Amino acid sequence: MVSLLGGVFLGWSLGANDASNIIGTAVSSRMVKFWHAAFLAALACILGAVISGQAGIETLKGLTSLNVNQAVISSVAAAVTVTMMTIIGLPVSTSQAVVGAIIGMGILNSQLNVPGLGKVVICWLGTPVGGLVITLALYRVLALFYNKLSISLFDTDRLLRAALILSAGYGAYALGANNVANVTAVFVGAGMITVSVAALVGGVSIAIGILTFSRPVVKTVGSKLVNLDPFSAFVVSLSLAITIHIYTMIGVPVSSSQAVIGSVLGIGIIKGANTVRFETLKRILLAWLFTPVVACSIALALSFISRLSYTPVS
Repeated sequence: MVSLLGGVFLGWSLGANDASNIIGTAVSSRMVKFWHAAFLAALACILGAVISGQAGIETLKGLTSLNVNQAVISSVAAAVTVTMMTIIGLPVSTSQAVVGAIIGMGILNSQLNVPGLGKVVICWLGTPVGGLVITLALYRVLALFYNKLSISLFDTDRLLRAALILSAGYGAYALGANNVANVTAVFVGAGMITVSVAALVGGVSIAIGILTFSRPVVKTVGSKLVNLDPFSAFVVSLSLAITIHIYTMIGVPVSSSQAVIGSVLGIGIIKGANTVRFETLKRILLAWLFTPVVACSIALALSFISRLSYTPVS
């Protein structure tokens, strides 16, 4: 079971990077304290992985056939890629890192499920667009009800705080259900563990990442890309959760980072382009572009290194 440490490392890096998207808007709006949001997200993420994570695991494990060594290499390559991006504060796609690493192994095996890969890539492209469209619709519908409320400022504050907590919990549940496949699907494909064990191990690993190292990306998503008031933060949080949940039902792991960026851009469209920090957006888009390439390259390099052997000079 030592081989599973690669998956645990990947789950930790996913939690540190992607799961911060779930709580970033709530924390940056100053409506919810970081640790309250983090503990809620960690618990909900585990529940989502265990209860609803099986479909995504089945999808990813079918992209290519891996042996145990290749499963470990692909997990470590993806984890290193995501950790590098986390250190520099960029919310990248763990799904892209995992699939990039799997593609590297598929190249070596000369075996890759192209139709399955095409389905995943199409969902990648649809994730930020879906987040944006859902945000535009949700904002206008919810704003109609919100603006008609005849309650005090204090009660409004309590209402928005409760709404943010609930949407963050829902988003974390959806994240665990959707992204646990990124963490442990390769080990299921290699025949090391069952789907249920993979869901539990992956969910706990992601939760640990949330609790230990998610703050750097919280700042990028919540405050450096777009200015969010509490109501907008709630709309983004709910839109993100709905977007990820839709793809969970489809059975394709997608990026919470891409969903939340699409959502905050939707807010930017509503409130005016001057609210969006395009320099930060450009850095994030570049990270998305290079993530699968870097992960694939690291996987190929690690595979090459693992095959080297020392021959003593006689």
